[in-house]
Amino acid sequence: MEASSSLARRGRAAGAFLFHPQLACAALTAAALALGAHSAHAGYAFQDIINNTDPTFNQELGINNAGTIAGYYGSGAAGHPNKGYTVVPPYGQGNFTPENFPGSVQTQVTGLNDAGTTVGFWSDTNKGVGQDSNFGFVDQGGTFTNVNNPNTATTPPVFNQLLGVNNSNTAVGFYTGANGATHGYTYDIANKSFSPNIDDPNAVGNTTAAAINNHGQIAGFFTDANGAMHGFFDNGGVFTTIDVTGATSTQLLGLNDNGLADGDYVDANGVMHGLLYDLLNNTFLTLDDPFATMGTTLNGINDKNQLVGFYVNAAGNTIGLLADPVPEPASLTLLAAGLFGLALVRRRKA
Repeated sequence: MEASSSLARRGRAAGAFLFHPQLACAALTAAALALGAHSAHAGYAFQDIINNTDPTFNQELGINNAGTIAGYYGSGAAGHPNKGYTVVPPYGQGNFTPENFPGSVQTQVTGLNDAGTTVGFWSDTNKGVGQDSNFGFVDQGGTFTNVNNPNTATTPPVFNQLLGVNNSNTAVGFYTGANGATHGYTYDIANKSFSPNIDDPNAVGNTTAAAINNHGQIAGFFTDANGAMHGFFDNGGVFTTIDVTGATSTQLLGLNDNGLADGDYVDANGVMHGLLYDLLNNTFLTLDDPFATMGTTLNGINDKNQLVGFYVNAAGNTIGLLADPVPEPASLTLLAAGLFGLALVRRRKA
């Protein structure tokens, strides 16, 4: 099955990133310090997220403010179906909960909100990547709803995917039409209604709406007349093209309420890198998992600025990742002092 993340392309970053230390301090979690966490890198500490049912292929695609992660294992190659899940801190094997559309052969859970609504897509076959039709879904408390834009092509394989959802239960995704072009859209879960097509005005044939935040802003990517990939930010119908300087391809896949988007880009040497983009300051940060040898993709971000995605290691395995912001030293000192003071208060009350 073709993953939302498998649509990612590649690029190259330039410029400085304006970090938000007050947000980063609030976002320090035990997960970043847990056994198995990688060293801090570019202001983030990385941790592998792996469902051991298939340790060779995991992708983490969304994270909410409670730290619950949506993802899946299984490459989608014939005989290796995608199987969806959510996982909660501290992300051990016992913290994974399977989530698969009823009767499906394959499922990917791509996004979730703070109320626990999840979205994704499913397939009734496992012929191999790109050969299986896929259909969107919403899961609210174990009640699944099949979601397919009425303009989706009917000749198989058909493609309709939900990729993200905000706290207002507005989901976002894309479909492939009869002419082979992809179009973004939003879906109102309560009313079961679809928006008109979301097409970047600079797109030639393909637009994918990949993420939506609680302001109703949308991030995604499109292709131009030359087939090059560009990120976009849609603020109330006003589109801004997002390109990393020097990149051959840029893609936005996640978006939070703090003006930060993540995704990936391909540099001039054809190497894929994780990307964190500050919309407010138009600055980029390249963010690669330190164990990545064959590329990093960042696919989701919450309002604590925690990131999820995946990387490919030296063995060719696709490994899910969580990246936690690490406070600057001054913030750590203040945090330690605060914790020490709290411990004293507790001792006095004991």
